[in-house]
Amino acid sequence: MYFVTICARVGAYHIRPDIFGKTENGAMILNEYGQIAMQCWLKIPQHFLHTILHEYVIMPNHIHGIIEISQNVGAKNIVGNVGTKNIVDNVGAKNFSPLRIADNNPRGTSRTVGSIVRGFKIGVTKQIGYSVWQRNYHEHIIRNEKSYQYIVNYIINNPVNWDKDEFYTA
Repeated sequence: MYFVTICARVGAYHIRPDIFGKTENGAMILNEYGQIAMQCWLKIPQHFLHTILHEYVIMPNHIHGIIEISQNVGAKNIVGNVGTKNIVDNVGAKNFSPLRIADNNPRGTSRTVGSIVRGFKIGVTKQIGYSVWQRNYHEHIIRNEKSYQYIVNYIINNPVNWDKDEFYTA
């Protein structure tokens, strides 16, 4: 599991610190762009079949979420072989990748956090009409249940703590 944070380019190209919405009484109120970001986030498992989404929150200028990459969800399915090499299917976004040899390097959609975040950013950018994103993202590998619970609580309480953020405006 990975804890990811994806930030907007606040201040760049007139991108407001509340590009995705605002907080009221400790709850996040999404605007049109926030709704787009939420819809794209929730569609990640449709495009990356090996992912499971856990807790997430869309904040005024960033998104926090937990993404689980599973070997069992949308994993390689051996459908035959050529000589001593297995042929697999069910790879890539929407299973559109052609059949390939199992021991070759993957072709098409990669099974990495980077490719998932890139796909998410592209989806939001296409719907908004321009990129609102910083160049990279932050990730943290969740190694145990204690860390997972800490991060879940952090995500849940993020809107309550928004007034402590450097980009908070009253």
